[in-house]
Amino acid sequence: MKFGVVVFPGSNCDHDCWYAASANLGEPAEFLWHKDETVKDADAVILPGGFSYGDYLRCGAIAKFSPVMRAVKKFAQQGGLVIGVCNGFQILVESGLLPGALIRNRGLKFICKPVELLPGTLDSPFTNAFEMGRKVVMPVAHGDGCYVAGERVLDELEGEDRVAFRYADNPNGSMRDIAGILNRERNVMGMMPHPDRASDPLMGSADGLGVFKSMVRSFAAVR
Repeated sequence: MKFGVVVFPGSNCDHDCWYAASANLGEPAEFLWHKDETVKDADAVILPGGFSYGDYLRCGAIAKFSPVMRAVKKFAQQGGLVIGVCNGFQILVESGLLPGALIRNRGLKFICKPVELLPGTLDSPFTNAFEMGRKVVMPVAHGDGCYVAGERVLDELEGEDRVAFRYADNPNGSMRDIAGILNRERNVMGMMPHPDRASDPLMGSADGLGVFKSMVRSFAAVR
């Protein structure tokens, strides 16, 4: 399975994602520049954390116009696996690939620390390697990570089993403790915690590797 890692001006977790996929997981990975007009031959696309560009306007609001995002949207519409982490989650929301919005953290402070998460569903290409009810640890590093949506959207996310992860101890005020969500087709996921920064025991936790293992397992099952 080949991963494509999108690089925006200001991305700072692109190499983290590349390393998680290639070194920790042992799968091929290639960088995709934000001006690329295709996702090349990637089987899955990762939008990494960082600060893309134009985030002073609104996180992800300018990056969504990048040529590569047109390709990512087409790839997702064709059923390709797409995961957005932190700033990548913000870009997915701004691009309309996921519902809701990400706003300033409650308390208005940047948060950078490990947090405990609970899988919200195992029925997805991103979470099938986890255990329901078992807490996992991944770090967060964001200032605009508070997930908000209308009550109808929140009810749909919960009713359709599309909450991928919840915070065990909500650090940013996200509604209903949501840390990650899925689209209706279940092939796109956005999450604020960083699985890429928790993919090696030397980092203090390898729990995040479960996200990438889930993707490989799902891809293999389809193939």
